[in-house]
Amino acid sequence: MDTLLEILEDIRDDVDFENTTDLVDGKHIDSLTVLQIIAEINDEYDIQVPAEEIIPANFNSAKGMWDMIQRLMDE
Repeated sequence: MDTLLEILEDIRDDVDFENTTDLVDGKHIDSLTVLQIIAEINDEYDIQVPAEEIIPANFNSAKGMWDMIQRLMDE
């Protein structure tokens, strides 16, 4: 999870990824930022985030992203 937080901070250092739970719904990040996050996650964790996983629930918090990463790594 620490690596994920570092990735997120590199992309947007003005957002509190550790504590915010409405990143998408609260418009703290936009669709282009989500795409950047997906690209970095794909590279760092050697997974592919499928289109059906690109939903607000998976990107509203760092924990949501981490849970999605863990699920995709287990597949």
